Amino acid sequence: MALLLSSTSISPSVVILRSLFSSPIRFSAYGIRRFQSIRLRSSLTVGGSTQSEAPAKQSELIFLGTGTSEGIPRVSCLTNPLRACEVCSKANEPGNINRRRNTSIILRYTNNSGDFNVVVDAGKFFYHSALHWFPQFGLRTIDAVIITHSHADAIGGLDDLRDWTNNVQPQIPIYVPKRDFEVMKKTHYYLVDTSVIIPGAAVSDLQFNIISEEPFYIHGLKVTPLPVWHGKGYRSLGYRFGNICYISDVSDIPQETYLLLQDCELLILDAVRPDRSTPTHFGLPRAIEEVRKIRPRRTLLTGMMHLMDHDRENAYLLKLMETDGLDIQLSYDGLRIPITI
Repeated sequence: MALLLSSTSISPSVVILRSLFSSPIRFSAYGIRRFQSIRLRSSLTVGGSTQSEAPAKQSELIFLGTGTSEGIPRVSCLTNPLRACEVCSKANEPGNINRRRNTSIILRYTNNSGDFNVVVDAGKFFYHSALHWFPQFGLRTIDAVIITHSHADAIGGLDDLRDWTNNVQPQIPIYVPKRDFEVMKKTHYYLVDTSVIIPGAAVSDLQFNIISEEPFYIHGLKVTPLPVWHGKGYRSLGYRFGNICYISDVSDIPQETYLLLQDCELLILDAVRPDRSTPTHFGLPRAIEEVRKIRPRRTLLTGMMHLMDHDRENAYLLKLMETDGLDIQLSYDGLRIPITI
């Protein structure tokens, strides 16, 4: 059973940017990139008015990372003397939109109880993501971390949370399924059983809360788990916050989970490569197929490897918007979206 921090129910809704690609306008690759950067980073429609940035007390979703486990660029690509990798070469340029760290988001939300920062997954690159985005977006505290699964790109950064529990706040609650907590007992045994720590050692002070696949609450925010398969026989969880549905690691969606995805307005979905799926992840064709089934208002793809070029894939998706009316785009590290949940 999940630990319920509050029994307060929420009327979930979400305000997201309506696509500006509704009209059949064509752009060059550079034009698409720049148009999206302006649209997604700066110009957002909230409550019928255009805001240059998220107003005070406006809840928002921030992508801390949108890449695969090894991240983009790959060292192996940058050091290959025989073949140049186009995407990794671009990603190695400062500020390039193809640079991607492990998939992670932070919900920065406000309710009657206060302002809260909830992170989903703290993987191997979490420290680097936080180092980059926390100062830029004025983030400091972490009120909870929700875990999707127990692979290194989702839990490898738990040790880095020591900077927060030593210098910012006394503890951080971790919400994790029991099967993944059992893995943590081995991979992060000293964070689970603090009796083994040498006196005076400053490690992360984490409060583990075991969740099931039933809804639970974090400071009044209803969180609905979205069970999916992440490879044969391996269960992972997506999560629903209001009408925002986040599924970062998926190879198949059980039939019962589709019921939990009804009336989803913003879908954030795994798409690892442009041509096909892998045994553990959706590829772009399968992701598009799932969008047709789920029918969200808008979809942002995440978990992209180095075969996914941001400009090229979004140019293709723009055509899909024109022909099929599917509003799908690639997300990117640092993407910031005002929301209401």
